[in-house]
Amino acid sequence: MSADETSTSSPHVRLRVELVVEIADPAELTRAALARIEGDALMPDEEREHAREIVAADAGEAIAYLVDPVDLVNGLPGVELAHASWGSEGTHYDPDDPEGPDGFDFDDLDDVEDPAAESAVVNAGRG
Repeated sequence: MSADETSTSSPHVRLRVELVVEIADPAELTRAALARIEGDALMPDEEREHAREIVAADAGEAIAYLVDPVDLVNGLPGVELAHASWGSEGTHYDPDDPEGPDGFDFDDLDDVEDPAAESAVVNAGRG
């Protein structure tokens, strides 16, 4: 396979990233999200008021206003963003549980030496 060929039949790839974060300071998070909303010159006033209300009531919504997954692919050579959507939700997380919130045991990666195989194992756990 040449460098110009890809191993997929479609030029589109779905990239899934899942993060679990701990809200250490909800008030600081809310302040930052509200500042982002206030600084958005393109946001209509009606939408701004709604955004203020939901950010003040829900830390997950505050994170959604501060995190932009578009930044993950901006600047990647040969990549153009076709679609992006994201959201956040509360979840139960036990840091002592070797399995992540989706039931995948990341300790299994300790036995993997090949980075490509490691990627496949991670993808299998996320599917």
